[in-house]
Amino acid sequence: MSATATHTRPRRAGGAGLGLAAWVLGVVFFLPIAWMALTSFHSESDAAKNPPSFGAALTLDGYREFFGTGGGASPWPSLINSTVASVASTLLVLLLALPAAYALSIRPVKKWTDVLFFFLSTKMLPVVAGLLPIYLFAKNTGMLDNIWLLVILYTSMNLPIAVWMMQSFLAEVPVAVIEAAQIDGARLPTVLARVVAPIALPGIAATALICFIFSWNELLFARVLTGVVAETAPVFLTGFITSQGLFLAKVCAASLVVSLPVLAAGFAAQDKLVQGLSLGAVK
Repeated sequence: MSATATHTRPRRAGGAGLGLAAWVLGVVFFLPIAWMALTSFHSESDAAKNPPSFGAALTLDGYREFFGTGGGASPWPSLINSTVASVASTLLVLLLALPAAYALSIRPVKKWTDVLFFFLSTKMLPVVAGLLPIYLFAKNTGMLDNIWLLVILYTSMNLPIAVWMMQSFLAEVPVAVIEAAQIDGARLPTVLARVVAPIALPGIAATALICFIFSWNELLFARVLTGVVAETAPVFLTGFITSQGLFLAKVCAASLVVSLPVLAAGFAAQDKLVQGLSLGAVK
């Protein structure tokens, strides 16, 4: 037996072991989602059983309650508010982060590492520490229960991490391509839109997906600063937990529906996400 074959077997065994471990971890992380989906199709009495009943009859009562056909409030205004806040803030973040990342990577300013650290340091402040000043500002300016206040807040919350991520992505863009476009007379907006953005598209998609997820899942600001008009989906979801108890089947149905946009966005952009997150990994 050759030395090459001797070394190849341990590598194959190690690769198979890592693959098996990845599958096990994937199943472990997927089980709660599968259990939530199954529970959402059970009646409240079956969902509350301990130990749980796997063969219980399936029903759509939880989804009827969520969508308001059982006499409850409709979730559509909250879902629309979450969509507007998440999509609008993500677009604003990309619009602001792209030129900022360009200045910190392709055309770096002095002490650009200090600038990046300053951006990241803004995420170290606990969100609850700034809640009272923001609430007082919103109250005095008449912005309470306004969806555009959430758009501004989500943009400011996600902008530092977006600049940090996109700086590493844009650092991989060949400078020669940019210089060639500038020689041809392209100005900065044209360079960003037609040269830098297409090359760094996987990184931009990964940044957009993460910002969208953070905005969609945000609860604290939405809970305190909104009421009826600008209520978001996570706030609507908390309404299923009442003083009368926890309605497990309804909560699971509502949680699954609220999670679907994030799951769909992640599934649709999974190839771009993998490419983007690995774009700046190898120097």
